[in-house]
Amino acid sequence: MTLLPLIAEAGRQVQPRIGRPGAFAAVIVALTLLTLTGMLLPALWYELFVRSEPGRVALAVAATAAICATYGRLLWLNLRRRTAPAHRIGLAALTVACWGLPPVMGAEVGWGNLLMFPAGLIAVVLPLRQAVAVTGVATVLTPGYGVLLGLPPLTVLYELFGVPVAAFSGYVTVWMYHIVQELRRARAELARSAVGEERLRFARDLHDVLGHSLQAVALRAEVAERYLERDPGRVRKELTEIQAMAREAVGDVREIVRGYRATSLRTELDGMSAVLQAAGIRCRRPEISPRLPAHVHEPLGRVAREAATNVLRHSTATWCLITVWADDDRMWLEISNDGAGPGRRAPGGAPHRPGSGLTGLAERIAAAGGEFTAGPVGDGTFRVAAAVPLLPARGPAGKGRT
Repeated sequence: MTLLPLIAEAGRQVQPRIGRPGAFAAVIVALTLLTLTGMLLPALWYELFVRSEPGRVALAVAATAAICATYGRLLWLNLRRRTAPAHRIGLAALTVACWGLPPVMGAEVGWGNLLMFPAGLIAVVLPLRQAVAVTGVATVLTPGYGVLLGLPPLTVLYELFGVPVAAFSGYVTVWMYHIVQELRRARAELARSAVGEERLRFARDLHDVLGHSLQAVALRAEVAERYLERDPGRVRKELTEIQAMAREAVGDVREIVRGYRATSLRTELDGMSAVLQAAGIRCRRPEISPRLPAHVHEPLGRVAREAATNVLRHSTATWCLITVWADDDRMWLEISNDGAGPGRRAPGGAPHRPGSGLTGLAERIAAAGGEFTAGPVGDGTFRVAAAVPLLPARGPAGKGRT
């Protein structure tokens, strides 16, 4: 199983489903308005079924609808990050309506609850510092106004503590909504990043495998063509090698797709020396200890594969020297050849420039905790050197030795 299905499966199992931002904001506004309307239900009940005066009923319904509509509009716009200076005018108008209606309708029958309504929007509409100051003033003025209206002592005490709580609740509601949306965007960005990394890994693997394999196939085909009329036996041998390389390349591609491809340094060096020798480049593979730590095969094997491809494609080398050794804490692979003269050119006659292969190798070795260098070292010699730790990044104590 590759990384992409794992990411999707983990997302289905761990992440909760979060609605679209607009739907989420609409739910918050609807629940808030439902709460506010519930606070006014006793007053509306009194006007509708006790007093039953058409003029007062119409005023009560119209005022409640206007207050809830203004409150919901301001909350919605600020949830959607559409804050504007004009919203302060809306908050002031809402405050005038909420503080002006109780003396007209009678604060003692439930309309006094309107005094706390504007507090929930203070920290939503105003900047934080201004909201703190206004909340402090409202905490003092609201109970004082309630005393002037003749509200019961318990109601006045409730308003004394309810105003700062309502202001804080409004602030937390908007803040949490924005946090959820930022987390949603961050999760989407992480998913895109994971997909990008998986594509990059897949591209590197294809480059490493097919670049080397196709170059080797092309070389064997050139050798077969060279001996086509002089040595039929050699041609048959080269064709057999081409068939084996093609089958191996197909198998490697299938393993890459499955995400299970394992690289062996010994195998890579065997293939590298065989291909270079077939191209007329002197090359001898060093002996590799069977006790070589398993985790070094993948990065160093890819270095060997990329180096072989570059020697065949970009150099005029006559010899290639491969050295493998270990120091106190690292395993080293060094590959040198004499094909880095000033006249070296890439296929097609263009001056050689470092390709994506060496860049990808540097990233892989760095990810493994090692170091990587590649470049000419003078006298027409090009050197590639890579080192990886003998101990895995999170392995048990102790050092593996070659």
